[in-house]
Amino acid sequence: MKAAITATAKYVPDEIMTNHDLELMLETNDEWIRTRTGISERRIMKDPGKATSFLCSEVARQLIEKRGMGAEDVELIIVATMTPDMLFPSTACLVQGMIGATNAWAFDLNAACSGFLFALNTAARFIESGAHRNVMVIGGDKMSSVVDYTDRSTAILFGDGAAGVILEPAESDDYGILDARLYSDGKNGKDHLLMAGGGSLNPASHETIEKRMHFIRQNGKQVFKAAVTAMADTAAEIMERNGLDAENISWLVPHQANQRIIHATAERMGLSEEKVMSNIARYGNTTAGTIPICLAELDEQQKLQTGSNLVLVSFGAGYTWGGMYIKWQ
Repeated sequence: MKAAITATAKYVPDEIMTNHDLELMLETNDEWIRTRTGISERRIMKDPGKATSFLCSEVARQLIEKRGMGAEDVELIIVATMTPDMLFPSTACLVQGMIGATNAWAFDLNAACSGFLFALNTAARFIESGAHRNVMVIGGDKMSSVVDYTDRSTAILFGDGAAGVILEPAESDDYGILDARLYSDGKNGKDHLLMAGGGSLNPASHETIEKRMHFIRQNGKQVFKAAVTAMADTAAEIMERNGLDAENISWLVPHQANQRIIHATAERMGLSEEKVMSNIARYGNTTAGTIPICLAELDEQQKLQTGSNLVLVSFGAGYTWGGMYIKWQ
């Protein structure tokens, strides 16, 4: 039994932070940002009373409505996030309570920017085993809560947003999630992209606050180099394993970290720009939200037909990375 996506939805805040807005905060400019990242603007949730659970619950309500089901029909909720409302309880439990999914159990999964792919693959196993008939998978982050807006290397990159899917048994084994390859490398990745403060190693203290350890930090050159190689190699592996080529791939749906990384991955696959989903210019990097936001927009624009071949690829902190092959039902 294969697992297929039967509904998609996204939610992004109304507030827009443009590159020109960042010019007032940092030593940077619109041309510099667009040239190096492909980003023109990003969404920021400015209401301090709203966190990742709000973004994800808005997605969850849309998914229920689009699928024509009740909240009580949801059996499992998995939220992929690196910015939970708090360390515990999980954001997924908060979402479960907010939407009234009284029959669902729920948990978070943290694989940073690869979180949605890791969560989607996990959810597929519950469908394939027959344990559940439907699973809600949401990727979302309020990255503005962990971005240091005095650090030009990270402030320009990230935005807030969430999106998700409903997974159910596919109509036949020819459709749905047909393959996935997921990887981690904590030895080489642990020092280059992280938020050092707030965990059991460096719990909140005057010292961690003064050292600004509760903000995301990255070695941009190292992360870029690793991401380009990992995403391109994994995309090529997925193609080879499943007999895919540039002609029969309908869409590449990559993690939206940097337009240059997206271009390098597509080039390795031999794909033209017309087959590459990119919305990084409007949203920036929403981490676990990027791939499901892309899926939701392709679905909204009716660009996904029965039989469409999709290759999803991601890369994130850890390091974590992976690829997935989906034949749209």
